[in-house]
Amino acid sequence: MAQVLLVDDEPDFVAAATEMLQMHSHEVETAETLAHARAALERTLPDVLLLDLMLPDGNGLELLDEASAQNLKKVILITGHPGIKSHIKALSGPAVAYLTKPIDSSDLMRLLRELDEVSGPITADTAAHFGALIGEHEKMRAVYDQIERVARTNTPVLVVGETGTGKELVAEAIHGASGRSGEFVPVNCGSLSRELAGSELFGHEKGSFTGAVRRHPGFFKRADAGTLFLDEITEMPIELQPHFLRVLETGKVLPVGSERETAVDTRIVAATNREPEQAIADRQLRQDLYFRLSVFPIVMPPLRERRNDIPLLADHFLSQLRQGQPGAGLGEATLRRLQAYHWPGNVRELRHVVQRAFIMADPTAGEIELPERFDSPFAAQVSKRGLEAGRSIRDVERELIERTLLHFDGDKKAAAETLGISLNTLYNRLNAYQESKRS
Repeated sequence: MAQVLLVDDEPDFVAAATEMLQMHSHEVETAETLAHARAALERTLPDVLLLDLMLPDGNGLELLDEASAQNLKKVILITGHPGIKSHIKALSGPAVAYLTKPIDSSDLMRLLRELDEVSGPITADTAAHFGALIGEHEKMRAVYDQIERVARTNTPVLVVGETGTGKELVAEAIHGASGRSGEFVPVNCGSLSRELAGSELFGHEKGSFTGAVRRHPGFFKRADAGTLFLDEITEMPIELQPHFLRVLETGKVLPVGSERETAVDTRIVAATNREPEQAIADRQLRQDLYFRLSVFPIVMPPLRERRNDIPLLADHFLSQLRQGQPGAGLGEATLRRLQAYHWPGNVRELRHVVQRAFIMADPTAGEIELPERFDSPFAAQVSKRGLEAGRSIRDVERELIERTLLHFDGDKKAAAETLGISLNTLYNRLNAYQESKRS
């Protein structure tokens, strides 16, 4: 038997769920608002918090901050929007689960039976904003507020920020909070082939060009009723951008080889790590497209501007690596050292540093020690070597690319993003290096 606090503002659902729980000998207290739920939590700590996401006075996720400080065994989040599933699944830790209305009684009872299998209270990871974004700095709180405000609209969003700041996580959060039932479809514009970019984005008809052996829907159609995330928007071929602009304005795509436009209900979130004004000056981004996308810009702050979030992020990454198992942590001196570094690779670089330290850690030690150096490819030591007199620009570029790949353990996508080049450009450089070795 469990003590359940049911927080929901739909009387019919509350009545049905209460009867169901009581039939299985569970004690139930109900609350219809966040304020009533907080008052109930102050009076008695339940075993289970059954929590609706959409409440009259706010979002149910706000209660997770309070729940993280208490020893609740289980939080079950309820949503009436199937599209929120990907958002909730991002929440880490066994103490958080989700159910979609209408609730299946067998699913609810199964989750309650699993109470005995849950070890430990909810951690800070489970209270991540939108299930994935970590940080309490005022600049991050401004980002959360913007996500909340824009999510329920269809307004295009442009996310601007340095490489590694978490732009794709913002796009996923917007999609999750939007309640849209379709897919979240991420596309790196730098990886689009210049010849086939139109076909990949807008689709094509069978026989429309050599090799088109079947009809292809394209990324816009795949994201119908969902969200299309266009990363590195400045890498989209400039000749394709007017067609993209037309889709934004009309809500219709014209597949290659077709004479009829097809309507799509696709939410657009674009991102760039470049200054848009500079990209316009360099003729890599059309000004009219920028104006259309920048109706609602979200600027992601670099990690160096929110150093107080570094301990939260490091602990979050460490918790993910442990996978729920106990282990060594990060000491105060280590955290101070992390906060003192300037993090040119931002959150992504911090994650990799914590991962390397975790892998190399002595399992018998009480604390995880950082490597003596964890400089990024853009740190002073690389710059000093790269600008050494007598070296050609080609050699410096090659060393920077190779060091960046080494830093990211061979992850070409991450390396390309950090270097500020497209994935195609990176592959072309690597192929050229291989050819020079053979010759």
